[in-house]
Amino acid sequence: MTNEQLCAAYNTWARAENARREGTDLPPLDESTPEFIDRASGILRRHYWDAEGILDPNRLCPRIPDRADDALSVQAEMAVRAARGALESAGRAADEIDLVIVGSSALQRPYPALAIEVQAELGASGHAFDISVGCSSGTYGVQLAVDAVRGGTARRALVCTPELPSAYCNFRDRDSHFILGDASAAVVIEPLEDAKGGFEILASRAVSQMSSAVRNNGGFLNRGDEARRDDADKLFYQQGRRVFRDIVHLVPTLVRTQLDALGLAPTDIARYWLHQANARMNTAVLERILGQSPSDGQAPSVLSDYANTAAAGCLIALDAYRDDLEPGDLGVLCAFGAGYTVGSQILRKL
Repeated sequence: MTNEQLCAAYNTWARAENARREGTDLPPLDESTPEFIDRASGILRRHYWDAEGILDPNRLCPRIPDRADDALSVQAEMAVRAARGALESAGRAADEIDLVIVGSSALQRPYPALAIEVQAELGASGHAFDISVGCSSGTYGVQLAVDAVRGGTARRALVCTPELPSAYCNFRDRDSHFILGDASAAVVIEPLEDAKGGFEILASRAVSQMSSAVRNNGGFLNRGDEARRDDADKLFYQQGRRVFRDIVHLVPTLVRTQLDALGLAPTDIARYWLHQANARMNTAVLERILGQSPSDGQAPSVLSDYANTAAAGCLIALDAYRDDLEPGDLGVLCAFGAGYTVGSQILRKL
């Protein structure tokens, strides 16, 4: 969906809402424009599981019907699609996987774990579980998989990030209606001696710091407060300027500490695959890490085509911008999000 399509739907609703507000104390709503979206985020288009419902000004929400309990759930279907691609890329069969982790900024149900459903659909063995720590759910999942393989509780792991943020995006909020997109990514983690290409994980680190600057209060407790059950805070919302300020300090501190521990300089890194949230934010993060503006191709972006796909974003960037690297080249895979949470891996091309 292009910015033009999204703005047309929002503006139709906003004009109708402004007509309803005439004669009240409520302020009129500003309309949204493609130029505003591009300037604020660098996003030009995004993909949705269902575009029709979002483009309906009387709805502004995707249509995603419930499925029967014995049918593959929506997020599990997304995870399985990505997982099969990752397995093919790694040259592995599903029955070689004995740990499945599904990481998502929002899981479609509390239980049974989506990861167990994915495990069963693929024919993997061992154990499976879900995690949800905002947009860092993918890199946190990678760290958990690394720990499991190194610790011997798994031989080979699969981390999936089926993200469906259109379901919790507030398409009636001009400041955020354009930010999010749906996507799924997956990665295989295995012992180095078994790898058929890919990357060696030299280091993995995570950090969390309590903040409500990015928040979503949607959950199973909502029905207990009928008066506030459908309030806007049950969807994605954020204090954008505060998030920018905090993240631009927190992320470079972690990455530089991680590099220092390996005796590496930021300029030793050929590629930074960062969380795909905001083009201006990523530039500011890289300038803090490098002490200078990043060079062309050093921090590739997929924002313009996919928007913010939450935990899937940095993995999509990794998949899209890895083939040109030479063996031995170093990269940083780093995601950051609500919490705050930051998860980072230092990689070396095999």
